[in-house]
Amino acid sequence: MGTPLGDFVRAKRDSIRPEELGLPALLRRRAPGLRRSELASRAGVSVEYLTRIEQGRDRNPSRSVVNALADALNLDTAERTHLGYLAKITGGACAGRVRPTPPERTVRPAVRQILTLLEPGIAFVTNRIGDVLAHTDGFGTVMHDTGLLDAEEPNLTRYVFTHPQARTTFVDWDQVADEQVFNLWLGPSAETFEWFTADLATVAGTEFARRLHRHIPPARVPLRMAHPRGPRLQWNREVLELPASDAQQLILLLPADDATAAALDHLRERPHRTALRAV
Repeated sequence: MGTPLGDFVRAKRDSIRPEELGLPALLRRRAPGLRRSELASRAGVSVEYLTRIEQGRDRNPSRSVVNALADALNLDTAERTHLGYLAKITGGACAGRVRPTPPERTVRPAVRQILTLLEPGIAFVTNRIGDVLAHTDGFGTVMHDTGLLDAEEPNLTRYVFTHPQARTTFVDWDQVADEQVFNLWLGPSAETFEWFTADLATVAGTEFARRLHRHIPPARVPLRMAHPRGPRLQWNREVLELPASDAQQLILLLPADDATAAALDHLRERPHRTALRAV
């Protein structure tokens, strides 16, 4: 049985092109990516030991081994941090409570005031499982008719994997799906992850299940949307982490091009009367 750490190392190894690390690209390879022997050599460990890590038979590699793997895989800062986190949960250092509970949904008054000051900007407050906890009227304008805000307790992750409009709303659906599942791993606790995934997996299908054990941070790219009223929208996203006690994020969507800015002005000309909302 695999582990989060082993799954990540194997998936990352498979995703790296040998020439990116200065290795010969012309060798015959049965599969893309680095050979296990190549990664083991770069990390200074035996092939047998690397195999045990990837297959989940070694759950407690030392910090020096984890750091060596990070160097050998040429991980960036975010990936190194995530690798360290996966090593901890694989070794049982982040075990959750026996009775998992849903995360806090309350948005502090000061954060709601910030949203008011951001009007008519496109902003919302969420947590790592994708709950849309509060949003500006501008966000409501953009998401109107997409179906996201129709639910009593809107959840972006659930929307992506279960709503029939999600694949047409998000032009790069696979990218968004990767982001939402990866965010689950960065949640405030292992219990929250287990609670939410157990609930969602029964209805989200294989596209959700196959992403649960990839653990590779998705690339930061603009968010592209096809709005139900016609325009194509492209956003740059700024993510502001709220205090750890909140376990929430404030996300702003900023027009990435002139066409999006113009389309946004047009959408605002047809208001739908959705006030600032705390869900």
